[in-house]
Amino acid sequence: MHEVFARLDAFGERYRLERGLLPHDDWIDCSRLLDPGSPELTRVLEAERHASGQVSDHATALTVIAVYAGRVTTAALLAWALEGVLLDMRPSNVAIRLSEHHGFEAVGLRQPSAVEGPVETLVAWVLEEHLLPLADALRSRTRAGLRQLHGGIAYGCAAAFCSASLRGGDVDLLEAAYHRFMAAAGGGLDRLGTVVRLREGEREGLFYLRDTCCLYYTSAEKTLCASCCLDTRQDRIAAYRTVLSGLSR
Repeated sequence: MHEVFARLDAFGERYRLERGLLPHDDWIDCSRLLDPGSPELTRVLEAERHASGQVSDHATALTVIAVYAGRVTTAALLAWALEGVLLDMRPSNVAIRLSEHHGFEAVGLRQPSAVEGPVETLVAWVLEEHLLPLADALRSRTRAGLRQLHGGIAYGCAAAFCSASLRGGDVDLLEAAYHRFMAAAGGGLDRLGTVVRLREGEREGLFYLRDTCCLYYTSAEKTLCASCCLDTRQDRIAAYRTVLSGLSR
């Protein structure tokens, strides 16, 4: 089991999971975030709004769901893609620690385990019991659009595979795993964006093109995400090719 977590760590901070959580480390129980009136959800929203300088509650919620899906549950998707094992990412088993800046400083598991199981169980633990209920809570709390919230989830799930493809992961394996996961997920998540496979020189990788907007351009940073649907498909692909070219040097 420890080998699974070590291999995830090797892919970078996005996939790192802490174990042996201590109460005094300021962990937030992720199951509490599914309650739209909880002080924990308030804390996460206020922290993100302060960090990014968002101008509205619903824009803050869209940023939160995209960052959350792109960080908190990605390790489970990569562990399944690479090792064929399931990490228990049900919200009652997951905790987060806020960063002083944009996003989350750490993600931890209360009971770390890696078990064999079907992709449907992965979908249940990551989506049906975790990310989708969080989207519902954010919609109830901020009135953010459900399609846009689901777009953030689709982006975050795709990021698990795309980011790993740029860090030495087997592109064929990761691309196939992404499509298998999305097929099992259902619910139209696969229609909220597209994964493209690009090559520059000897480097190849997966990149995501969003069909929904997270409104991050309304933040104090006033920048578009690399995958933003407000840019043309051609411009996004050209920018991604530049990223690949830089990795090839």
